[in-house]
Amino acid sequence: MGEEVKQTDFSRAHRREYRRKVQLCLDVFETMLAQSSFEFERPLTGMEIECNLVDSDYQPAMSNQEVLEAIADPAYQTELGAYNIEFNVPPRSLPARAALELEGEVRASLNAAEAKANGNDAHIVMIGILPTLMPEHLSGRWMSDSTRYQALNDSIFTARGEDILIDIAGPERLSLQTESIAPESACTSMQLHLQVSPADFAKNWNAAQVLAGPQLALGANSPYFFGHQLWAETRIELFTQATDTRPDELKTQGVRPRVWFGERWITSIFDLFEENVRFFPSLLPELSDEDPVGELSEGRTPRLAELRLHNGTIYRWNRPVYDVVEQDGVGRPHLRVENRVLPAGPTVVDMMANAAFYYGMLRTLSEEDRPLWTKMSFAAAHHNFLEAAQHGMDARLYWPGLGEVTPDELVLRQLLPMADAGLRRWGVAGEVRDRYLGVIEGRAKTGRNGSVWQVSTVQALQERGMTRPEALAGMLRLYCQGMHTNKPVHTWDVAPTE
Repeated sequence: MGEEVKQTDFSRAHRREYRRKVQLCLDVFETMLAQSSFEFERPLTGMEIECNLVDSDYQPAMSNQEVLEAIADPAYQTELGAYNIEFNVPPRSLPARAALELEGEVRASLNAAEAKANGNDAHIVMIGILPTLMPEHLSGRWMSDSTRYQALNDSIFTARGEDILIDIAGPERLSLQTESIAPESACTSMQLHLQVSPADFAKNWNAAQVLAGPQLALGANSPYFFGHQLWAETRIELFTQATDTRPDELKTQGVRPRVWFGERWITSIFDLFEENVRFFPSLLPELSDEDPVGELSEGRTPRLAELRLHNGTIYRWNRPVYDVVEQDGVGRPHLRVENRVLPAGPTVVDMMANAAFYYGMLRTLSEEDRPLWTKMSFAAAHHNFLEAAQHGMDARLYWPGLGEVTPDELVLRQLLPMADAGLRRWGVAGEVRDRYLGVIEGRAKTGRNGSVWQVSTVQALQERGMTRPEALAGMLRLYCQGMHTNKPVHTWDVAPTE
């Protein structure tokens, strides 16, 4: 959700000045790109994992403040909902056995955090949408104590001028009105970062857009919301609707949504930032004291605070990131592709496999002589994304040279060799490639991702006589047991007898 802000109310003059400052930052950013003064010699990857908190009955636990105080680790932070926390994994490079070391560190950190959360009658769950979350949980004090979250909520509803309609079709259609952005808090994701040079950004972003459909079909893990079975990855449509600043009339006029796949291939990172400034009014127009032109002329790295804050309120599924990192007391600018496609969970090894597949594919796709995005329309990539979100492993995806294929066929025939080749180019060790791509292969061969396992298990529990709420809680209990084994979800039993 980004950095904290200090106020929730902004005057008209303040908003005009913010618009001027954002445009100024954009101009300075364009100058910086022309000078190519960015840090990218040793590209790093990063990961953020958003988690849910549940009590001993597997119901949402609105206790993130107490849990974070107990964890007492700056790597763990609040998220929108009082039942959410976020784990920021330290950046690192990909080569050799780094991923195996990272897997061990992530598991150790999460296990330590879980032990401390237990003291507050809470358990940490990595899942796309908490299946036991119900409307009654999102009334009252559901929001984390944060000025930013309150300001964001107020700004979205001021822009809309009316309540938000959540209307998601699926096997069990859900339709309701909400007077806050509370449903957004249900969406917990895994975010993958890749540091790139300005020259390489566009081809990596385009490659990530091409990959979004297959990536989502393999990793879907959010089939339930408010007790209804909806999409394989309901999180995609729920997040889109829950933050929509547009009333129906603006949708009809073609105004872009703030949760956005995009509408074209790009040639520069500047294309995305320029679109963000041109298409989207500010939600959090907080001003900084920085003079970006003066900073650049003095040989210092501008923070571009207004541009970064604005960028943080436009939720592209593959988002451009400009950041400044302190090294030896000097601020060094860098660029990242932030991949926001995947849900959290089910296990650390599943998430590491998703990451390895993504980074391997990105390397191969971005370095092809004739890139894949020159052989398919942007609309086809967007269609693949929505088709995968709705149907997961049962989706039909378009791929150049193959036509319309199922995710398992596409992965086994085309993508696994490409991901392996990409990881080789990164210098990733053979045992690492075998471990994580083996998980992806197993998922494709069994047709079972987290979403498939959740639906199958709930159906099995209901067939044994449980009500839907009982089956969802029972499934989540079994899910947590599987999560702690760190065995890939495609190997889990469906509703095992105990």
